Amino acid sequence: MDNNKQKIIKDMQEVIYQMKLDDIEENPNSEYEMFNCSACAKTQPLAGSIQYSKYRLCNDCVLLYELALKLNKIKNIEEYMQKTEDKRLEEICNFIKKDSQKENN
Repeated sequence: MDNNKQKIIKDMQEVIYQMKLDDIEENPNSEYEMFNCSACAKTQPLAGSIQYSKYRLCNDCVLLYELALKLNKIKNIEEYMQKTEDKRLEEICNFIKKDSQKENN
């Protein structure tokens, strides 16, 4: 990976992490208010999340989405959602398995 891409990634990581810290500073409860991320399907803190069109992305997915945009890997949120579909389905299946195991115990 060239130095320019590494710098873009490092800078973006700092910005996205700072967004999360800013959200927590502005509303300390946002660190504990949870939602299901539209991209990864995990239950994540509201802090650092962003609403893109009809999708709310967790802080981790915001970073991945913004990097993909910046590095010209995708053009928009819909394309990102298509590319993360397998990840979402896997997370949903894992949730169902865990829930089923709880019921059987």
